[in-house]
Amino acid sequence: MIKVSCKKDALTDSEGVISDSSDSIVIKNFMNSQYYGVVEIGSPPKEFRVIYDTGSANLWVPKEGCENCGKRIVGKKAKYDSSDSSTYEENGDDFMITYGSGAVSGVWSYDTVNLGDVEVTKQPFAEVQDAGGLGFGYTIGHFDGILGLAFPGISIDGTTTVLENAQLQNAIPEPVFSFYLGDNSDGELTFGGYDSSKFEGELTWIDVLEPTYWLIPVDTINVGKELLAERTSAVVDSGTSLMTGPSKKVKKYAAAVGAKPNPAGQYFLDCKDTRSMPDLVFGINGDEYTLEGKDIIIDAGNGQCLLAIMAMDMPPPNPQWILGDVFMRKYYTVFDFGNERVGFAKSL
Repeated sequence: MIKVSCKKDALTDSEGVISDSSDSIVIKNFMNSQYYGVVEIGSPPKEFRVIYDTGSANLWVPKEGCENCGKRIVGKKAKYDSSDSSTYEENGDDFMITYGSGAVSGVWSYDTVNLGDVEVTKQPFAEVQDAGGLGFGYTIGHFDGILGLAFPGISIDGTTTVLENAQLQNAIPEPVFSFYLGDNSDGELTFGGYDSSKFEGELTWIDVLEPTYWLIPVDTINVGKELLAERTSAVVDSGTSLMTGPSKKVKKYAAAVGAKPNPAGQYFLDCKDTRSMPDLVFGINGDEYTLEGKDIIIDAGNGQCLLAIMAMDMPPPNPQWILGDVFMRKYYTVFDFGNERVGFAKSL
């Protein structure tokens, strides 16, 4: 059973109270490659496992009869049946969203959504009829759908996002949420504030470049003391397992740490060599965020380790880097809608 807990601590920063009441959802960790939590939809509520994704803005789950939805590694995927819910309202407009791995399509509907103790009524969400575009990673994945936590500016068809509605309906005390991602353990997603017991020191804040994705400026990226990139940008994306960067930069980084590519473009090195890897250091808003070798490798077995950064070339004005779960495991991350900023502190 996925535990849902309610936090009632007074949460403060240097500017005053962030929240004196917040709600937390347990985020399950599958081998540091998928983090998912529970959302409930309908009346009576039905549980769905979703990836809470800061790289998109909409909620979708599979519709009863969904094509290409596959099944979880453990058990069947949960599917939404509107006839089972007394709070369902029809919309019927077509829905389609494209992710880096492919597209899903279906129809828009409305229903009650519960995130732990946070209840949102008449929430637009998509009943997905075809998820084939997401491929193998979805069909056998541990999750049923995706709940987007990016800004409303990238919401498909301009629909109201879950967090936007939660704020409008006074279901959360502040337009803030935060992630603690466990390393080989479960994590926590907190709505309405943050959990100061999960990090050390003070939060440092970075203003987003624009209220769409959680896109922040990055001053420098260093491999040890050698400059890898400067004057660039990155999206803080809980829905991306690894980190990504421009192919030339990733190739240069891989060479610096002694990793070799396979035909699929993934980089591997002997696990025994990871202790001597130079740090990967992000200079952001005057502060340094350091990933050691152990933070940026995944044990692939047989003495081989996967470098947890992949090449992805995105033309301007798209972000050049994605700071995915690899980065967020090391740094507790607070997303502040109201002030359009991201806060980091080293996780405990």
